[in-house]
Amino acid sequence: MTTTPSNASSTSQSTSHSTSHSPLRMLRPALVGFVLLSAITGLLYPALVTGVAKTMFPFQAEGSLILQDGKVVGSELIGQNFSSPRYFWGRPSATGPMANNAAGSSGSNQGPTNPALVDAVKGRLEALKAADPGNTAPVPVDLVSASASGLDPHISMAAARYQTARVARERGLPVEAVQRLVQANTEARDLAVLGEPRVNVLKLNLALDQVAGNSTTAH
Repeated sequence: MTTTPSNASSTSQSTSHSTSHSPLRMLRPALVGFVLLSAITGLLYPALVTGVAKTMFPFQAEGSLILQDGKVVGSELIGQNFSSPRYFWGRPSATGPMANNAAGSSGSNQGPTNPALVDAVKGRLEALKAADPGNTAPVPVDLVSASASGLDPHISMAAARYQTARVARERGLPVEAVQRLVQANTEARDLAVLGEPRVNVLKLNLALDQVAGNSTTAH
């Protein structure tokens, strides 16, 4: 069978059309887009945000770290365990495998009828009563319940007031002096309307340790 010129032309155009839509030609724009987006979102944007943060908010960008005598003693954003009656105690932490584990932020996710939660709250109440048996005031809820993050560095004003007399007695300080330290380490509402006033436990305890004759490293 003889191929006519018109049929040959049609075959050539079909072959050319098929070649122009080969998989490689179709894949190339996708690969270029992938590389460009990866560079922008994975390298350029993080570098820009990090640079701006370190320039405008250097303290926060470095983790809001608290220094004492040139050494890092903690962060304003992460709670610490304090069990000595000389210190204010923070919120319980449900993180694992240890309390206030910054690498494993989590809550307990236990419901109010869960026996494990009931037992944990009872244990925390007993510890508070044992540390201050003469205190008959209601125990603030944030002293016996863990936060959703498990890392909350703050307690409520009520929780601070509940512990003030105990800490003052254990340190041999006037209650008024401890109250002033609590007030000095109280943070106001965000933007004056969001949240409630709260006390940063680590900063308050460090301030207590700065009082002459009361410095100690025990938690």
